[in-house]
Amino acid sequence: MEKISLPKKIEFKKGKDENEAQVVIGPCFPGYGITLGNALRRVLLSSLPGAAVIGVKIEGVDHEFMTIPHLKEDVLEFILNIKKIKLKAFTKEVEKLELKVHGKKQIKASDITKNSNVEIVNGDLVLGNITEMAGQVKVEISVSQGMGYETLESRESNGEKKEKQLGYIEMDSIFSPVLAAGVKIENVRVGKMTNWDSLIINIKTDGSISPKEAFEKSVDILINQFNALSSEKKTEKKEKKNDEEEKNKEV
Repeated sequence: MEKISLPKKIEFKKGKDENEAQVVIGPCFPGYGITLGNALRRVLLSSLPGAAVIGVKIEGVDHEFMTIPHLKEDVLEFILNIKKIKLKAFTKEVEKLELKVHGKKQIKASDITKNSNVEIVNGDLVLGNITEMAGQVKVEISVSQGMGYETLESRESNGEKKEKQLGYIEMDSIFSPVLAAGVKIENVRVGKMTNWDSLIINIKTDGSISPKEAFEKSVDILINQFNALSSEKKTEKKEKKNDEEEKNKEV
């Protein structure tokens, strides 16, 4: 049986921004550029773990359709800005961050009290604007690890504990650290053949993970999935289990 040739080169090229990169893979056997590219793009966008805000509790606010005195933005707009905070979480537990500001000023993500279990990536993000010296905002922000996109409904159906505190506002969360992933195929020459594929994947992350790390994690996920489908691996595992059982009987 003729073997399908494997790609021989993987090259990482820096993009315009620090969190952008281009991965060039090739030469790929004809047709395998799009096969590999689509699988990797799918995993990049949906299956990498990350951290996100899952809810907030704002002092003096019972629901998202209220206003906060001396805050230029209404509560809904303020919450949507908080939702844009990009994070790195170093614990699997729900972590609570505190934002407490007063006086006339522009509120940024960097104003959130530092926490050893959570790192804020985009500290320059503007959350709101206090317009008077008498104004103040106090917020408790709940952060959790997760994967992909999670709605309130799916969170409840998974049996997760629901916050019971009065005034706690839950929100849908985007945990994926990859903001964009594009796939492009170009023809390359191999010997006399001109229909081989050069796979180009453009990756942009939110800064909580590098494009190279995102690519490598996606590859590992696909390898583990395909290993689970391999009959050879299953046979080896079964034989190993039988050998262990035999040894236990002898003892």
